[in-house]
Amino acid sequence: MPEHDQPQEDMRLLVQSIRDYAIFMLDPRGVIVSWNIGAERIKGYTADEIVGTHFSVFYPPEAVAEGRPAAGLREAATEGRWEEEGWRVRKDGTRFWAGVVITALYDESGELRGFGKVTRDLTEPRSLARALDERGMLLSRLVQAQERERRRIASDVHDDTIQAMVTVGMRLRMWERELPEEYARTVRALDDAVDAAVRRLRELAFDLRPPGDGLIPSLDAYLRETMPAAGVAVELSHRLDAEPPYEAVVTVYRICQEALANVRRHAGASRVSVELASLDRGVHVRVRDDGSGLAAKDGEAMHYGLAEMRERAEAAGGWWTIDGPPGAGTTVEFWVPAVPRG
Repeated sequence: MPEHDQPQEDMRLLVQSIRDYAIFMLDPRGVIVSWNIGAERIKGYTADEIVGTHFSVFYPPEAVAEGRPAAGLREAATEGRWEEEGWRVRKDGTRFWAGVVITALYDESGELRGFGKVTRDLTEPRSLARALDERGMLLSRLVQAQERERRRIASDVHDDTIQAMVTVGMRLRMWERELPEEYARTVRALDDAVDAAVRRLRELAFDLRPPGDGLIPSLDAYLRETMPAAGVAVELSHRLDAEPPYEAVVTVYRICQEALANVRRHAGASRVSVELASLDRGVHVRVRDDGSGLAAKDGEAMHYGLAEMRERAEAAGGWWTIDGPPGAGTTVEFWVPAVPRG
């Protein structure tokens, strides 16, 4: 190798060996032309898999729809540099919080030759920072207050309203036995209506009840209580390193609860799986059914439920997404941080 090429080769070897940063080159169109070991570690692709692919593959679908990859290249080309923090997507589909810098590269004649891109995985420091900030502490107190109120309402419904309606039903059945058939039919219909209302109230009280003996036992109890009656077979699996903090348990449980309610009411599914895993100091969850997909699921309740799930995840500092091609089932996927608060 000529002596004047040695510094350039040394720099190439240095970049290739860096593990804590994804460092790679793009051509002027945004197509990946180089890849280092840090990029493979952070994003999950080998060089053979990713070189020649447009870099927008790393962005969540909503960011691609908004044109953010192209906007970043335009600003870098105009200003010389573009920087942001945001969600990015790994090869396996999971998201991570990234610090990104794109630098425009020009030759001696001023022609744009491409871009240098540096990405750092900031998920862990971001989770730690949120665990310590005022917003995180406020969220923790709010979650606990909400669950206390849910517990109080569930108790009132069970101990007061349901018991009163059960008493009404008993009296209706007594009157039914004493009345002529023409009047007994009317009383029987009233008794059936009371029984139906009691069942709905019991379901409401069960749904309001906060998770009890840990995340997995609580989800398992919810699945066994609610899904068989809807004719849906269930599978629960997990790879959790430890029990998450209480606010993370509540957030995961409530999002799963809403997703599973949508499966019962809208999906027409015969099977649903719930998968949980520890990832990036948080809990990653997939709820998958084999039902009709999103196109067949409409109505205000469904749309409200989707918004509520997303808001819960994002309020906790996480992310949430849904995918449901018509006829191919639906997958709800989300991640929330699980860093203990001091």
